[in-house]
Amino acid sequence: MEPTLQLTIDCADPQRMVAFWAPALGYVPEPPPAGHATWRAHWTALGVPEEELPPGAGDVPESIVDPAGRGPRVWFQQVPEPKTAKNRWHFDLKVGGGPDVPPGVRAERVRAAVERLVGAGPSVLRVVDEPDAGRYAVAMRDPEGNEFDVV
Repeated sequence: MEPTLQLTIDCADPQRMVAFWAPALGYVPEPPPAGHATWRAHWTALGVPEEELPPGAGDVPESIVDPAGRGPRVWFQQVPEPKTAKNRWHFDLKVGGGPDVPPGVRAERVRAAVERLVGAGPSVLRVVDEPDAGRYAVAMRDPEGNEFDVV
């Protein structure tokens, strides 16, 4: 069997994370499996005891998928403890177009993406603007404080 990849992100509010990350990544909320109205219904049909499911868990999608089927599934797993330190992984949203695109065009694309994203809840952490090196990137925090970069 060929392995598959799922990224699981611990969080306090899966629905908030789905609402932010789905459009940020160009993903869509993952519908429940056929024959089930919700993920909760699916999980209980599999035998997951109700007492193991937090209130509201699975009533709306808590995972997102790439509609083109290329990227990994991302599951936002509700946990009781808050984020306490800098995360050891992060997303790089590559919107600039890479080194073949003129630096000014890349910077403008990054600024436009950041402006769009800020309206959805994240905050800007820092801007790296090194025109002589051809670098322009913005470090941000998602709605729960996880760092990510827009490059």
